[in-house]
Amino acid sequence: MQTTQRASGVQSIDRALQLLEHLADAGGALRLAELEAASGLPLPTIHRLLKSLVHNGCVRQDPTRRYTLGPRLIRLGETAGRELGSWAKPRLAEMVAEIGETANMALLEADAVVYVAQVPSAHSMRMFTEVGRRVPAHCTGVGKALLSQLDDRQVLELLRRTGMASQTPRTVTDPAALLAELNEVRDQGWAVDNAEQEVGVRCIAVPVTGAPTQAALSVSGPSGRITVGRIAEIAPILQRIAKGLASDLHGEAYA
Repeated sequence: MQTTQRASGVQSIDRALQLLEHLADAGGALRLAELEAASGLPLPTIHRLLKSLVHNGCVRQDPTRRYTLGPRLIRLGETAGRELGSWAKPRLAEMVAEIGETANMALLEADAVVYVAQVPSAHSMRMFTEVGRRVPAHCTGVGKALLSQLDDRQVLELLRRTGMASQTPRTVTDPAALLAELNEVRDQGWAVDNAEQEVGVRCIAVPVTGAPTQAALSVSGPSGRITVGRIAEIAPILQRIAKGLASDLHGEAYA
């Protein structure tokens, strides 16, 4: 009897987390019927789980009857992001040592890219991004690396919510063009921000595939130092370190 109750409890936790993931994938809010379609769970089960999540502040219901991610998750997310950044620091330092440019780690959170860790380069002229800063996904290297981990439907839904504001003359503002670029990112394994967020700055980024959460690593610097010719040299280094970071994170998750 105790084993059955324990198994049922674990299943409830798994399903509750599944509902939270569906809400996050949808940008933070879904109607009950949409949650049913996305999860495949019976309505009575969804009702029961949502009632518990609402009671604990992890989910709330807005005036339009949509269920949204709740305020209690903010503190949890911020703390988890800081911890994730701490775990990544040695790998970022490794990137700086090998490439010589500022290294970053970022996550996709509520449709925006959030930087959770950075190790600066030793150059006097270097890139600096404040940890915790939120930037658009469509015009950043880490953003493209993160978007490449979604399917095209999810990307288009995100772009409909956020728009594609132009940051520089080089910013891609056409959804079809961005989808084509993301297909290239998936094939080659890296993304490039070619002065699309900031004039004179180039960024090379890779997804951290196989990690327990969607993340991306990047190096950024003046385009005079990170030249187009260096992309083929830098990308494999990033991919190797991202693979090591994914292994690190799995070790932390399952130790």
